[in-house]
Amino acid sequence: MERLVNLSRFTRAGSAVAVGALAFSLAACGSDPEPAGSSGDETTEATEDSGDTEGGLSGTLSGGGASSQEAAMNAWRAGFQGANPEATVNYDPVGSGGGRTGFGDGSYKFAGSDAPLDDEELAAAEAQCGEGGVIEFPGYVSPVAVAFNLEGVETLNMGPETIANIFLGEITSWDDEAIAADNPDVELPSTDITVVHRSDESGTTENFEEYLYTVAPDTWTAEPSGVWPVEGQESAQGTSGVVGAAQAGEGTITYADASQVADLGTVAVGVGGEFVEYSAEAAAEVVAQSPRTEGTSEYVYTIDLDRDIAGTYPIVLVSYSLACTTYADEETAELVKGFLGYVASEEGQQAASEAAGSAPLSDTIREAVLPGIESISAG
Repeated sequence: MERLVNLSRFTRAGSAVAVGALAFSLAACGSDPEPAGSSGDETTEATEDSGDTEGGLSGTLSGGGASSQEAAMNAWRAGFQGANPEATVNYDPVGSGGGRTGFGDGSYKFAGSDAPLDDEELAAAEAQCGEGGVIEFPGYVSPVAVAFNLEGVETLNMGPETIANIFLGEITSWDDEAIAADNPDVELPSTDITVVHRSDESGTTENFEEYLYTVAPDTWTAEPSGVWPVEGQESAQGTSGVVGAAQAGEGTITYADASQVADLGTVAVGVGGEFVEYSAEAAAEVVAQSPRTEGTSEYVYTIDLDRDIAGTYPIVLVSYSLACTTYADEETAELVKGFLGYVASEEGQQAASEAAGSAPLSDTIREAVLPGIESISAG
């Protein structure tokens, strides 16, 4: 029997994800995301031009962090490098925890994180960034899919308590009466359920834990931390790792950024008396209807997600871009400023939408985050 470990010492302050305003432009997703694990080379060269004229930036910029951003990040890198052929952007998808640590210790000049900096991480980042401080803004909004590998089954309905009990290890067979009750027309096998979770500290994990802790508090009692609290289950590194492990075994179930679940079956989640399948639009609507967190600094934008709004998809992450307002040299400052400007731009957001199925930022959000990006300088 798996054991639930309360990891409250890892808990972050609040339950926020970054966003600068409450409106999203819900553009249709025009192409399929790249398959999980297909773009792990950190030095992939540009494949297309992102603008009408070439830019003048040059040098190498290295960042890392959330693996959920990987498909979007490769689209951003390709677009930016296409416009700036003398520039190279590397991104190491080590996971949100690794990204925040690397940013805080100076290993990465920018980072991606599926969870906000906590007080300790913010202090470390501010020590690295100096007097100008930290920039933290939403670059990527995506649903987190509950994905499974069950032959002949493409989708299942599950309520919050059922999902919580499966990932706790309390429900161990696919024909369990709790699953069958919400799927009367599906022939469920007696196959054992194998839970696959992230082995690394992960913002995707933290968002998934936060969802369970919020909607099924009597069942899921471990406070959200980004570290998986159930012992004895199968684990894998990164988004591509858990998806690959789920694909490799019959009866598996995992949680992962929806852009990378490939051919796995997915769960329509019970919320507000109905079952809602994941989509960028349904995920963005949660963000749009949730209140902004109070007390954030000028260039940091966060909100508290409301996970129980009817008609929305409640398991959602907003992935941050992290940077400093001040860098030691002009080349680095200009590269970070240019790259993150592209990430937040209408063109960059559309590229991410096409590559990863994310919801592009609206003009309102763009206007809120650009002053921080434009403030980046050397000093």
